[in-house]
Amino acid sequence: MLEQIIIGIQQEMSCALTQNQLALLGQVLTKHLSPVVPSEPAQKAEESLLPAFIAAKRVEGCSEKSLRYYESTIRNMLDSVGKTEKNITTEDLRCYLDTYQRRGSISKVTLDNVRRILSSFFSWLEDEDYIVKSPVRRIHKVKTGKTVKETYSDESLELMRDHCDNPRDLAMIDLLCSTGIRVGELVKLNRSDIDFENRECIVFGKGNKQRKVYFDARTKIHLQKYINSRTDDNEALFVSLLRPFTRLQISGVEIRLRKIGKDLNFNKVHPHKFRRTLATMAIDKGMPIEQVQQLLGHQSIDTTLQYAMVNQANVKNSCRKFLG
Repeated sequence: MLEQIIIGIQQEMSCALTQNQLALLGQVLTKHLSPVVPSEPAQKAEESLLPAFIAAKRVEGCSEKSLRYYESTIRNMLDSVGKTEKNITTEDLRCYLDTYQRRGSISKVTLDNVRRILSSFFSWLEDEDYIVKSPVRRIHKVKTGKTVKETYSDESLELMRDHCDNPRDLAMIDLLCSTGIRVGELVKLNRSDIDFENRECIVFGKGNKQRKVYFDARTKIHLQKYINSRTDDNEALFVSLLRPFTRLQISGVEIRLRKIGKDLNFNKVHPHKFRRTLATMAIDKGMPIEQVQQLLGHQSIDTTLQYAMVNQANVKNSCRKFLG
């Protein structure tokens, strides 16, 4: 009851007071009202609200992988700060982020991901009336800078195809090249998902969202050759090369591609680079950005723009054409 009264007063005063002033007001009210207003049991007041937040995100449809990331990130912050969620201030979080950045060689992108997750957590606490105002509001987005991310050249793709010593790897590289699907989507595909007649398939993306992707004639031929060469009855589209021919996992795809890259002396060969290459190539050839967004399964078009890198050769040609 006491806590509800104090929160109500703070909410009414939030438009006139700063975050620190609201915290001070809460301390003064607690001091003077505690003797006369019954408060909640101490054990209940100390219970973490993190499990309730994770449950809410699960109901919203977040994957278990995302939920584990959210929980570990927020738990690390709570353990480091040493306060309950309701008592954490902006300065506490700034000090935590600063310490987190100093103690390890983490990138600005990683640091901003932590800030973003904390912002989501405290915004939820605010929406649910557990706190008056999120302490992350005044912590701005971390400036990450922009780096030109590499894509595969046509020559590199051909060399990787030529280096494949089995039909599975060739079909896998072709499918990644022509569809730009995520590696997690690739390993979930079953044989029955492939429509060879229309050269398309349905994949399950993030949040179990379905979308159609399309592959070219070369991919169709190599997929058919791979499937026809198999002697197992596993429904998975891609399986291990050795018995018992189990479904290929993400780590298996990554390890295989790294080996191919190492053999060819290529720098950083990984599945996601195929996705970035497709986005860049599609936009470079004039495909509308909204269609590229649909093809890649992005909820926000800003995400699509981050994947697409402008072809520097075209920039050079345009400079010579328009600027001399």
